[in-house]
Amino acid sequence: MSKQSLMTMVADDLDDSRLQGLGMYVLLKSMSDAGHTHSQVTNELFGRLDSQLFATFDADELVAYTSQRPRLTFLGDHFAGYQAPRIEIYLMTDEMDRKFWFLTGVEPDLKWERVISELLGFIEAFNVSLVVGSASLPMPVPHTRPVGVTAHGNRKDLIENISTWSPTVESPAGITSLLEIRMTEAGRDIVGYSLHTPHYLAESEYPAAAVATLEYVGAALKLALPTDKLREAGRLVDQQLAEQLEANNDVRQMVDGFEERFDAHVQEHEPRSLLLDEDKQMPGAEELGASAEHFLAAIENTDDWLRNGHDEPSSGDQD
Repeated sequence: MSKQSLMTMVADDLDDSRLQGLGMYVLLKSMSDAGHTHSQVTNELFGRLDSQLFATFDADELVAYTSQRPRLTFLGDHFAGYQAPRIEIYLMTDEMDRKFWFLTGVEPDLKWERVISELLGFIEAFNVSLVVGSASLPMPVPHTRPVGVTAHGNRKDLIENISTWSPTVESPAGITSLLEIRMTEAGRDIVGYSLHTPHYLAESEYPAAAVATLEYVGAALKLALPTDKLREAGRLVDQQLAEQLEANNDVRQMVDGFEERFDAHVQEHEPRSLLLDEDKQMPGAEELGASAEHFLAAIENTDDWLRNGHDEPSSGDQD
C-alpha cells in the first residue's frame, strides 16, 4: 500500500516554463530562533513582496502539538482564532521582479525523511537551481559588532571566507541541516547561513540578525529582498541599547567583555570558537543563562524589549 503524499500542490500553472530553474529559500521556525528572526523575516517578505501559495504540507501529520503548542484566543467566555500550524511553499517575486520559491512555516517534528523526499521531488521537478537556508543562533557575542555568521553547504563560492566561527562540534539536528546532507547526496546545490545573535537578546526582537539574514540570502540567490523597515527598527534598538549601556555600568562591563573576546578573535585570525574563554573552555549553559538574566534584570522597561509569545505570521492572509 503506497503512503499518502504529505505535500499537496494547490497551484494550477505547474507546467509554466518560467517556474523552471528558480532558487529556493528555506526558513522554518525552530526552537533556536534567536532574536525572533523567523517572524521578522517572514513578515517583511510577505508584507513587501508578491506571493502565491503553491504547495502545502500536511502539518497535522508532521507537528507534535505537545511540543509546539498552536495559539488561539480566549474572548471572555469562549475560545476562537485557532492558529493552525502551517508548512507551505510560496512563489515569491522580489523587488526586481525576479521569482523564487519560499518554504516557510514551523519545523516538522515528525517524518523528516518523508518530508525531505517529497521536497527533493519538488526540487527536481522544477529544477531548483539553489536552495538557501538560514537560522539564528544565540551566541556570546556583543551587539556592538557586526552580526557574525557560520556559512555551510556544498557551494564553495558562496561560503568560503565568510564564516566568523567554523567549529567542529556535535549538535542537535534540524530538518534544514538534514536537508543539506540529503541535497548533497543527491548532487543538488545547497548552502546555509547561521547568524549569531547576542544570547542576552535572544528573547527580544533583534532586527540586525533579520537584516543580515536577508542580505546573505539575497546575495546567494541574486535577489533584491526588502530590509529598509528592519534597518529602521534596528537603529531604534541600537539607540535604546546605547542608552541602557550608558545608564548601567554592570551591563556595560558585561558587553565590554564580549567585545574584547570578539576583537581578539578577529585580530588573531585563529580557527578557534568565539565561545571559548581565555582558558579555551566553553562557557556552560548556567554561565550563559546567568549573564542573560543579569542583562535583562539590569535594563529598565523589560516589557518593551521582550515580546510575549511566538505567534506565526498570518502569511496566508498576506497573499
